[in-house]
Amino acid sequence: MIIRSASVPIETPAVVSVVNMTAQAGSALARAGVGHGLAVFTVPHTTCGLCVNEDEAGLKEDLIHLASCLPDSIRPKEGFHHDRIDDNARAHLGAVLLGHSVTIPVVEGDLVLGSWQSLFLIEMDGPRSRRVDMLFMGE
Repeated sequence: MIIRSASVPIETPAVVSVVNMTAQAGSALARAGVGHGLAVFTVPHTTCGLCVNEDEAGLKEDLIHLASCLPDSIRPKEGFHHDRIDDNARAHLGAVLLGHSVTIPVVEGDLVLGSWQSLFLIEMDGPRSRRVDMLFMGE
């Protein structure tokens, strides 16, 4: 079994943004030399997340709206408690809902994604310099 790791930097352009990182993930997989197995992607940050979805402009706007507004549906009257510290509770709560990792199968050296699927980093507290860590396991 081969186990390889890699990291890629991602610069996010706005407070809330959707960054397609499928090409960077595929390049890292090619360098890792894993033909069949699993690719695990994680972010070591608490105010962004990862997801797999369609790379369509309208959907990306909808994802931005989701990440911006969803935590407000549970906001207490007195406001989020974490906002007393640094005013980014919405970003932390959104990241909890998205999750910090995605696992994608690898077959014949490629990420197994559907025709319309891409791997995205969703920023909720940017702009920032982020890192996505990758672990490739298999043969």
